Amino acid sequence: MKKLSILFLMMAAALVSVFAGGSGEQGGSGAAQSSTPAPYTVTVAGSTSVSPLMEMLIAEYAKVRGNVKFNISATGSGDGIKAVPAETAEIGMSSRELSPAEIGTGIDEHLIAIDGIAVIVNTGNPASNLSIEQIRNIYTGAITDWSQVGGKAGKIAVVAREPGSGTRGAFEEIVKFQDKLVKGAIEFDGTGAVKAEISRNADAIGYISLGSVDNSVKPLSVDGVAATTANVVNKSYKIARPFLLLTKKGRSLNGETMAFLDWILTDGGQAIVKKSWISVK
Repeated sequence: MKKLSILFLMMAAALVSVFAGGSGEQGGSGAAQSSTPAPYTVTVAGSTSVSPLMEMLIAEYAKVRGNVKFNISATGSGDGIKAVPAETAEIGMSSRELSPAEIGTGIDEHLIAIDGIAVIVNTGNPASNLSIEQIRNIYTGAITDWSQVGGKAGKIAVVAREPGSGTRGAFEEIVKFQDKLVKGAIEFDGTGAVKAEISRNADAIGYISLGSVDNSVKPLSVDGVAATTANVVNKSYKIARPFLLLTKKGRSLNGETMAFLDWILTDGGQAIVKKSWISVK
């Protein structure tokens, strides 16, 4: 009996040792898993003009930090500026300078790119150049027909962005007709809607981010200077504005959010900017 008892104890000890070893291996696996960064979603809201650049940046960043996801709501700069102090978004997007009152709500600005604003017409429109003054007169109603600016006779259909749009705010400020938009102008939410209207309306004129210009519309020269990235860089093309990302002053941002903001200003991030916009480095 004593031999059986000893044998039983030895077998029990061996079993405990096996299970302990198994538990140790599982613990090791758990430690390895815990070293993998947890998934995190960054909330972003604001400018429809900045949004295409953000989507390109996010796609490239996924190669570096695949665990980070982004939830983007592109509804205009005004919404992004409001979302940051309200903490309904970690990052706001603005395609215009902030007013002192807006900055005073507790916002930090991060300049990530410079963008030109292209004045666009239908591809069938023979017009190719307008002066700043002519553009101002069209948008305030002093010029109403294409024949007044050397084009084919036809009533000009003035297309603008919606109130609160960063593109609209910057365009009106640069061209100098703030709060004087001609009555009856067609207002659209978003860059895509403006391009769609211009592409179907032979007499329309509008404005969009230079980085969003494609062959569905025709960009005009302004004061004899073509709307190109090179001309924005050398400052000969005058209708240009900043692309800003916004965060709440004093808010402790998630480390993943801060890492993304820092990455945008690296060579890798700015290489994406340079594809259609102007680098800030």
